Amino acid sequence: MKGGRETDFAYQAVYRYLTSLINELGTDARVRLPSLRQLSERLNVSISTIQYAYSLLEKEGRVYSIAKSGYYALPVPCVATLGGSDDLLETLYVNARRPGMLALSDDEPASLQPLDSPLLLLERELLRQYPRASQLPSQPWGEQELRMALAARYTSSPARCWNADDVYIGADLRGVLEILIAVLALKGATVLIESPCDWTILRLLQAADVQVIELSLQEGGEIDVDQLARLLASETVRLVVLSSVLSMPMGTQASEGNRHAVARLLDSYGTWVLENDSYTDLIFEPGGTPYRDLLDPDRLIVYSTFEKTIGAEAPYGYLLSRQLTLSLQRHFLLRAFRLSPIRQKAIARLYSNGRIDQHLQVLRRLLRESAVSTTQWIGERLGDCLQWVEPEGGATIWVRSSRQADLRRVFQRLLAQRIVIAPGELFSIQGLYDQHLRLAHVVSGTEDPDAAFCALADALRAEQS
Repeated sequence: MKGGRETDFAYQAVYRYLTSLINELGTDARVRLPSLRQLSERLNVSISTIQYAYSLLEKEGRVYSIAKSGYYALPVPCVATLGGSDDLLETLYVNARRPGMLALSDDEPASLQPLDSPLLLLERELLRQYPRASQLPSQPWGEQELRMALAARYTSSPARCWNADDVYIGADLRGVLEILIAVLALKGATVLIESPCDWTILRLLQAADVQVIELSLQEGGEIDVDQLARLLASETVRLVVLSSVLSMPMGTQASEGNRHAVARLLDSYGTWVLENDSYTDLIFEPGGTPYRDLLDPDRLIVYSTFEKTIGAEAPYGYLLSRQLTLSLQRHFLLRAFRLSPIRQKAIARLYSNGRIDQHLQVLRRLLRESAVSTTQWIGERLGDCLQWVEPEGGATIWVRSSRQADLRRVFQRLLAQRIVIAPGELFSIQGLYDQHLRLAHVVSGTEDPDAAFCALADALRAEQS
């Protein structure tokens, strides 16, 4: 497990600065916060770093934005009030980012081996080459150099090639997915998702009034092809959301045969597929065939983020699509993301000079070692309380209570000890996983994560019937 770092990421310093501003407000105040450019000049950091800090606060409900006006804030309630909130996700988000909290809920694989130093070094070199960077022409769907690098990386054959014009980059993954929901006109439509599913996309679909059908993954992360066929035959499905290779939060990958069978079925129905590629590079033993190499590329959209592999200094989200060009361009123009061209160029250079691939080899090894040591520890200390799936990638472990327990009460018990866990019900709209937890095996910000797992064991034993 990871220990503390000598220095914070730039966004963390910005986050704390903004948090202190918000906490100084009166109880009923609604105050406009400094603009991205003002904070960039004041704190001597990039606009993209400011944007990321604001996006964290916006997810927590601590700030909100108004188009062409800026960001506004409300004071943050105390932990006790949030602990009693009916919104479990809001409670988790806010408490996980409060000073002194230990987040056993986080999914931050790059924190184990971030690329922030090489990225910022490249950025400084590029600033010397482009001294008037702020006056570079704006590219509303992302810097050309980075889009070209991504297109090249995703091209696997002449039949499955991507061009820079197929790539769109936004300030963060949430913003990119919001655009996609609008482009596909999903309001009122039916979307089929594998389950458990990341809570970000679940909440976005809920907010857009999408009818969500959950297709529960089998043990080992495989999809029940017969059940999928029945659903496609009986429902008018606008979109199917699948993990590329590694299904998170389970941390497992389906067999090649299962993925091929699913791909054949989806192609036969001509269904649009949204492929989550956020974790493919984090598989301990790469080699599985991603869905994008099996499906009709003209009915496929791929989305991902740099944050999982590079770290918090690269918060951008991106997507690839061949067929939605005009609609995507229009919505990206309307959204008017303000992205640092130099930061994007620096990310592109990490791809072109091979640094990303070198980094991923080391990161995967460290993640595997962390997963092995943590699951061994869980087996020794919590074997009577938990069952778990052996993770095949990523920075988390999907566990199940071995006896019936109220895991919301476990969550509250640990919150009182300044420890945050992620209850499984957050990964399903229907609350299907109320006996599950997602635990981080990469834990930052503490010298003694074992103490947190001991507290988890005590809380589970107290609640298990």
